[in-house]
Amino acid sequence: MATTPEIEALAAKIGESIYIDVAKWHLYLSDAHLHTVVAEKVYPLLEDNSLAEDAVTGVLQDIPVKLGGGKAELPLSKLLPMQCQMTLIDLLEEYQKDM
Repeated sequence: MATTPEIEALAAKIGESIYIDVAKWHLYLSDAHLHTVVAEKVYPLLEDNSLAEDAVTGVLQDIPVKLGGGKAELPLSKLLPMQCQMTLIDLLEEYQKDM
């Protein structure tokens, strides 16, 4: 089971590297307060050695993001450019090697 410092370290890496693209504006996950949620959801994949692109995509699909003050909601996977999803997978693979 991950400790809070481990989750926070992973969340910091995610927050500074991964962003939501809205009308060509880049909103980093740390600024959107989504980095910790992503870290908490993907950490079990790292612990179980079940890190795979489809598993990460599934996690992103299961994280709802409210837009317009809650008038609309989209899965995080729909808001991340493909490049960011690939960057996230690379980041997680690197993190897993250092565990």
